[in-house]
Amino acid sequence: MVLFGEPLRGLVNDWWNDPEAGHGLLLAPLAVWLVWRTGLRKEPARPQPLLGAALLVSSVALRYVAGLAAEVFTMRAAAFGALLGLIVWIWGFRQVLSWWLPLILLALAIPLPSLITTALAFPLQLKASAMGAALLELRNVPVRLNGNIIQLPGQSLFVTEACSGLRSLTALISLGVLIGGLWLRQPWSRILLVLLAIPVAILINAVRVFLTGFLVFFVSQKMGEGFMHVTEGWLMFLVAFGMLGLIAFALDAAEKRLARRSAAHA
Repeated sequence: MVLFGEPLRGLVNDWWNDPEAGHGLLLAPLAVWLVWRTGLRKEPARPQPLLGAALLVSSVALRYVAGLAAEVFTMRAAAFGALLGLIVWIWGFRQVLSWWLPLILLALAIPLPSLITTALAFPLQLKASAMGAALLELRNVPVRLNGNIIQLPGQSLFVTEACSGLRSLTALISLGVLIGGLWLRQPWSRILLVLLAIPVAILINAVRVFLTGFLVFFVSQKMGEGFMHVTEGWLMFLVAFGMLGLIAFALDAAEKRLARRSAAHA
């Protein structure tokens, strides 16, 4: 615990202070609750101390090397690996499979390295800018796109990294994993739900950029700043969450239909 105390303290600090990592404040307690709700397997535990020890030793070695390189993400990943090692040591690997949902949520609560988030954010900025500008043109708003800058008559909208949609994409993927794990039963439908969360996040963010430009052009430039801009982002995320729920409902119906067909042919 002492060895992994520093990266875990830093992780909690990022959850609390970094908006890009704030989803961890929800995912971590939710994962703990799911572990409590699921409980231990009904079958007698089958500890695997050799495999558990191998995971622990590997995680400690990874933590040491990452500490020398001051690589924060790897240190946190090593802490997660040590947790898996303890579970395997005490209860066996089948318990890991039984707790797959909370463990995946814990893994998603670890923020990606800034190098990866920067590489992902810029293409998302360009995509949101292009789609938002296209929607503005459909509404006969005079617009010119220059990279991630949408130029309107007399003013410009700069689609920043915070508006890239990466934050909503991370949150929607986490929600897709959670909804799929609790609601759906088949692996194919769970995977499909998580994959569909990606275009939903991109589309919703493009609509957000469009609405910002539309309101700035027709109402007031203040509509693209401060409280209104933040509120608009939250409302669009709720719309995205609703869309994800509808997709999960459709996939659940498809699962039941396929199950009835299989039972009829049996």
